[in-house]
Amino acid sequence: MRFSKMHGAGNDFVVLDLRGGQPAPSPALCARLADRHLGVGCDQILTIEAPAVEDTVAAYRIWNADGSASGQCGNGARCVAAWLVRDGAAPQAGAFHIESPAGRHAVRHDGQGGFGIDMGAPRFAPGEVPLAGFAFEQDSYAVEIEGNLLQFGAVSMGNPHAVIEVANVDMAPVAKVGPRLQASAAFPASVNVGFAQVLHPGHIRLRVYERGVGETLACGSGACAAVAVLARQGRVQAQAGVHVDLPGGRLHIRWPGGTAGIDMCGPAAFVFEGEWS
Repeated sequence: MRFSKMHGAGNDFVVLDLRGGQPAPSPALCARLADRHLGVGCDQILTIEAPAVEDTVAAYRIWNADGSASGQCGNGARCVAAWLVRDGAAPQAGAFHIESPAGRHAVRHDGQGGFGIDMGAPRFAPGEVPLAGFAFEQDSYAVEIEGNLLQFGAVSMGNPHAVIEVANVDMAPVAKVGPRLQASAAFPASVNVGFAQVLHPGHIRLRVYERGVGETLACGSGACAAVAVLARQGRVQAQAGVHVDLPGGRLHIRWPGGTAGIDMCGPAAFVFEGEWS
C-alpha cells in the first residue's frame, strides 16, 4: 500500500489513494499508521477517492488516529489539493473543486506555494454543532465542568468546535480542559476544543485539542471556527482577514460574515513517500 506523508502547518497526515475502489482503512489500520513509534506517524489519515459530484477533481475522507471518521479538516484539504496537483488530476494553475464529507470546496493556488480553500459557512445553531441543552443560538455558552463554570463559543465547520478565549495561550489548560469538555454531555458527538488568545483584531494565537487525536500543531477548521466565534463576539475583524498563529505555523482566515463561506489560506508540504507492508 503506497502512501504519502504530508503536513499543513505541522498538522500531519498519511495520504492514501483509494480512487481504484479499495476499502477504507479499518480503525486498527488507522491506529497502526498513526503510531509515531511503530507506524508512519500522523494526526490523521486522508483517503483520496473518486468524486460523487460532477466537475469535482476528487473526494476525500478523514480518519482520526483512533480510526473514527471526521467531517472536515482544513489542513488536510490543502494537502489533498497539493497531492492532486502533483498527481496531475488537478490543474497547476487556476481554480478547481474537491469534495469532503462536509460538502464541495472551491480551491485556488494562493501564489505563495500554498492553497486557499472555501471552507463553507459556519453554522452556529446548537442543533447543527451539535450542542445539547441550549435551545437558541448564543455568542457564548457556559457549562459546568467538575464544579467550575466554563464559557465558550460553539460552531460547526462540518465538524463541531468549542472556542475558549484565554489571556495567554501558552498557559492555557489544553490537556486538562480539552478532554473534559469533549466528554461533556453538552457535546454528544464530542468536540474540537480551541484555546484562542486575541493579540489584536487582525491577529490571534490558537491551540486546538482535537477529538480522536489530542492536541495538534495546527487545525485548519479550528482556525476557521475561532475566527468565526470571535468575530461574532466583536473580538476580531474577520472581513479584513485574521492571521492565526498555531504551534506549527500561520494560517490566514477571512470571513465576510453571514452565510458566506470562510476562506482559509496556508501551506501544504510533502514529507516523504512510502509503502506500508
